[in-house]
Amino acid sequence: MDIAANTFVITGAARGLGLAIAQSLAAQNANVMLADMDGEALKVALALMPENTGKQSSIVANVTNEADVKALFDAAETELGPVSGLVNNAGILRDGMLVKVKNGEVVDRMSLDVWQSVIDVNLTGVFLCGREAAERMIVSGQKGVIINISSISRAGNTGQSNYAAAKAGVVALSTTWAKELARYGIRSASIAPGVFETEMVASMKPEAKERFVQMIPAKRTGAVEELADAVNFIIKSDYYTGRVLELDGGLRV
Repeated sequence: MDIAANTFVITGAARGLGLAIAQSLAAQNANVMLADMDGEALKVALALMPENTGKQSSIVANVTNEADVKALFDAAETELGPVSGLVNNAGILRDGMLVKVKNGEVVDRMSLDVWQSVIDVNLTGVFLCGREAAERMIVSGQKGVIINISSISRAGNTGQSNYAAAKAGVVALSTTWAKELARYGIRSASIAPGVFETEMVASMKPEAKERFVQMIPAKRTGAVEELADAVNFIIKSDYYTGRVLELDGGLRV
């Protein structure tokens, strides 16, 4: 599938990985709709997009809200043209132990609210946006691709019951959709990033970051541009579907 002249929706696009993906696609003359909850950050993101490329627009949208998701795709189609690609990147972290024990007594546990907030954004949001994208592509007759951003944590990670469960579910959705949507010319795949140079990682204390980096066989964090390259590969490779692309510097072995 060509990137140029096609329309892509990117969620969680105001900063970090989402912004890098949007910039990369725009630089290849794609039409890009940036979606995020942070309206001010979206204004900054649009100003950082490459010049003299495809059309770009943005919208404030909550991916957990059906009406917002519909409005997002309505805007993309109206302003940019039929949607042929979606990158489900929006996500949040609310880490915590399932149960916290001190001196043999349970002193805390992951609340239902903390569990549900992560499931809502990281899994239900992916479902809602994927469903809307698939319907739009089928109705318009547009072949396309849905890429869901998972995580190395999909294999399970201490203190991340909610996040790990959601990211494992994202991979399962990708595989399921690849089987269901192939007849319409729609592919679906996922990417499981390891540790990337986002604002959160950059804000770590240098000594703590260095200890963490030494655990990575590649001995460095990933650059956001490398994640964007992985998205480009999936879009361009019409034979890549139903799989998860591990991009973690060898951290998960």
